[in-house]
Amino acid sequence: MIPSVYHLLQETANAYKDQVAARFYQENSWKTYTWKELEDQVNCLASGLIEIGVQPKDRVVIFAKTRIEWAIIDLAIMAVGAISVPIYHSSALNDVIYLLNDSSPTVIFVDEVETLNRCRDAKQKASIVKKIVCIDNDIAVNKAANELLWRDVIDESKRNMSVIKERMQHISEDDVATIVYTSGTTGNPKGAMLTHDNLLYEARAIEKFGIVTREDIQLLFLPLAHVFAKVLEVAWLKTGHEMVFAQSIDKIIENMQEIKPTIMASVPRIYEKVYAKVISGIESGSGVKGMLGRWALAQSEIATKRQRADRKTNGLKWSLAQKLVFSKIKDRLAELFGGRLNFFISGGAALSPNIAYFFKHAGVTILEGYGLTETTAATCVNLPLHNRIGTVGKPVPGTELKIAADGEVCIRGRGVFKGYWNSEDETKKCLTADGWFLTGDIGVLDQAGFLRITDRKKEIIVNAGGKNIAPQKIENLIKSKMPLVAHVLVYGDARPYLVAILVLDEINTKEWAKKRRIKKSYNELVKDKALLRQINIDLKEANSTLASYEQVKKFAILVHDFVIGDQLTPTLKVKRNVCYVQYKKVIDDLYN
Repeated sequence: MIPSVYHLLQETANAYKDQVAARFYQENSWKTYTWKELEDQVNCLASGLIEIGVQPKDRVVIFAKTRIEWAIIDLAIMAVGAISVPIYHSSALNDVIYLLNDSSPTVIFVDEVETLNRCRDAKQKASIVKKIVCIDNDIAVNKAANELLWRDVIDESKRNMSVIKERMQHISEDDVATIVYTSGTTGNPKGAMLTHDNLLYEARAIEKFGIVTREDIQLLFLPLAHVFAKVLEVAWLKTGHEMVFAQSIDKIIENMQEIKPTIMASVPRIYEKVYAKVISGIESGSGVKGMLGRWALAQSEIATKRQRADRKTNGLKWSLAQKLVFSKIKDRLAELFGGRLNFFISGGAALSPNIAYFFKHAGVTILEGYGLTETTAATCVNLPLHNRIGTVGKPVPGTELKIAADGEVCIRGRGVFKGYWNSEDETKKCLTADGWFLTGDIGVLDQAGFLRITDRKKEIIVNAGGKNIAPQKIENLIKSKMPLVAHVLVYGDARPYLVAILVLDEINTKEWAKKRRIKKSYNELVKDKALLRQINIDLKEANSTLASYEQVKKFAILVHDFVIGDQLTPTLKVKRNVCYVQYKKVIDDLYN
């Protein structure tokens, strides 16, 4: 049995030697590494880490955007028996200071000047840090302050494989491979200790399910600081497929058209943006084409309602809508996504069923999964031939799942983490003596064994009438019905009715105004009477599908976007409690 992730790399590199392992953009063109070249890069850096003093079980921070070097660093850290600690590139300075003080790393890898400067500021309050290594070699570093360039570490390398082999002999499956910090929506992040066995188990499960195969080409843009991307990284090693590292999140579509991936994983926000852009374009269409498009969208909504109720949708109107409109959307999306995409994988947050059905009607399959940092991501997942929209699929092989009396989802199996770093008390709160992890999520299992997540246990709203309300369900519905909206925050605890704070999608809002010849700045637009009428119409449509006590009665539109590190986590989840405090006056005014 393979004892570590690094051993998995060796096994795959030996099996596929000269076949392409990775593709990445460098010096204005796409470059590749074969599996053998990738292994050589990892070994070279691992030797360099040993030479600069990295010891077994040391923590080494990776503070960088997703790129090929990120994976090489991660694998090299594990090769020398140390522990990788990812930090989101978007993390605020206070979060960086907290994570450095909590994890006590000896080395930090950074990617650019801006990240280096944040580390310099943070290092003053986290004295345990001994060295900072810059991935980009054109950065001016202060070597007197133990700042090194990537090439300095490589130059230190003696390519002494005997030392690496000796270190690997002392690593067991139960050793911690990485400490992945939770997003911290309700307080300071907690460092989940994930073992080599946790990661290897997930990789084997993904391979067994056939979600990713040897023949696939995967485009990766997700932050590798997130456990979702981390598991995709290890599954890449297990299956031996080609991983393409996207240039940036802004160039995803451009890269898809160049690379023509067969699979891609994303958080729901990306699907929401594509959906909003398509819907906005159709609804603002003029003449017969516009009328036909809006009619087809209405038929799609009817079809969605029937499909969600497990009823047939083969009526004449729906057939015409598919032939005349949705076939065109299908062709456009296929072109947009490169023409070879088998399916998307969605995770990290809940995907609105309405959006998933829209993509299905347009010929695009989205497989939604579920998991947490503490369960090494994939706990449940839908499969291409067994995809039930509105659920997160069935548990992966080897994972047990049960629903507690209060509706909480409980998980046990090889994917469950070892515990929280430096926090035995927090570990005991969520991990029972017999191995059950208490997720804090509320869910139900249907008769076929598919799990549906309804809300967070601690985020349930209890209104003045004593009704329990799941805000996440309402927020996802609003986003699916209101293409101009980017983020929603619903409030109503101990109140007679619900209110919402809305953040608009600036690009879609400006396009909406342009098509109506409204010439105003964005700050003026959010107060425009025509736009407010549109928002009210869309909200009324969303409310029509909800029980009276679930309906949003009043709303406020913010003139600014939510910011990562302030109102949003790095995975674009709204920090509910933070926002409730920041926008207390706005909420109070809605009730007054």
